[in-house]
Amino acid sequence: MRPPQSVLRSQSQQSVPADTTAVVDRAVDQFSNAFSEALHFFINGEWEALYSHFSSGLVYLTGLFLERGLQALAAFLLLYLIYRGLSTTLFRVLDRSESIEPGLQSVLLKTFRVITLVFIGTIVLDQLGLNVAVLVGGLSIAGIIAGFAARDSLENFISGVTVLVDQPFQVGDYIEIDDDYGQVDEITLRSTRIRTVRNEIIVRPNSQMITERVVNHTKRNVLRVDIPFGIAYKEYPEEAREVLLPLTEHDDRILSEPSPSVVATAMDDSSVDMVLRFYIRDPTQEVPIRWEYTEKVREALREADIEIPFPHQQLFLDEAKAFDGTTLRPQPDNGSSSDR
Repeated sequence: MRPPQSVLRSQSQQSVPADTTAVVDRAVDQFSNAFSEALHFFINGEWEALYSHFSSGLVYLTGLFLERGLQALAAFLLLYLIYRGLSTTLFRVLDRSESIEPGLQSVLLKTFRVITLVFIGTIVLDQLGLNVAVLVGGLSIAGIIAGFAARDSLENFISGVTVLVDQPFQVGDYIEIDDDYGQVDEITLRSTRIRTVRNEIIVRPNSQMITERVVNHTKRNVLRVDIPFGIAYKEYPEEAREVLLPLTEHDDRILSEPSPSVVATAMDDSSVDMVLRFYIRDPTQEVPIRWEYTEKVREALREADIEIPFPHQQLFLDEAKAFDGTTLRPQPDNGSSSDR
C-alpha cells in the first residue's frame, strides 16, 4: 500500500481538468480514497500513520481552497472594477440623453446592475470549482415555480416595461386616473407613484396604469381650463359674457390664441349653465388657476348684480282641506250683508 503522502502527492501532480464536472468527480474520488485509507489506519491502530494522513490531507485541502479562493477573489475584483467603470459611463450617457426620460433611465441602470452582478457571480462560482450549469438549471426550475407564485408581480413588471416604452405619461406629468389627480413622482417596474395636490403619495400597480383610463393633463404643454357657473333665467347670457371676458385680459398665464370664451352649455332646472373657457401656457398651474378664477367669476357676477341661482322648489297646495281655518289657509271672508 502506498503511503498517504504519495497518494496525495501523485494526485496533486495531476493536471486539473478544464471541465467543471471532471473537477467535481476528481474531488469526490480523492475524498473517497482518503477516507478509506484513514479508516484502514484507524482499524489497525496505526495512529502515527493516521495523524500523518490527516495532516497531509489538511495541508492539501487548505492549499487547494486557498488557490481557488485567491483565483475567485482576483476574478471578482477585476470584474467588479470593470462593472463600476461601465456603470459610471452608462449613467453619464443616459443622464445626458434628452430622449430617455428619468423613469426609463432608472430601469435601464437597475437591469444592467442585475445582469452584471449575476454574470460576476457565475464567474466567481466557476473559479471556486462549482458546477455552474447544474446551479443555473436548479435556479431555472426555481424561477419557473416562483413565476407561477408571483404572477401578479410579473404582470406588473411587463406593464411597467410597457409604460416606460410607450410613454403615455412621464415623471413630472400631471395625470388623472379614476378620482385620483396628481403629479407622477416615480415610475418603477412594479408600480407608479403619484403625488397629489395634498402632497400625498398614491401607489398604483402598473397593470392598472395600462388597463384603466388615464388622462394626461400636461402631454401637449397647453391646457384648456373650464370654469362652470350658472345664471338665472331672467338674466341674459350676453351680459354675463361682457362681465367675465375682461377678467382674463392682461394675464400672462392665459393664451390670447385660442381666445377665451364664455358659452352656454345647458338649460338646467333652475339655471342657464355656462362655462368660462381659456387656455393656459403652463398646465402644471391648472389647479391654482382654476381655484383663482372660480372666485373671480363669482365676485364679478355678484358686483354686476347678475343672479347666480341655487336649486329650489315651489309647492302649490290644492284642495288641502286639512289646513282650512289655520294660518296656512285661513277661511275666505265672503262678507255678510245686514240686508240679507
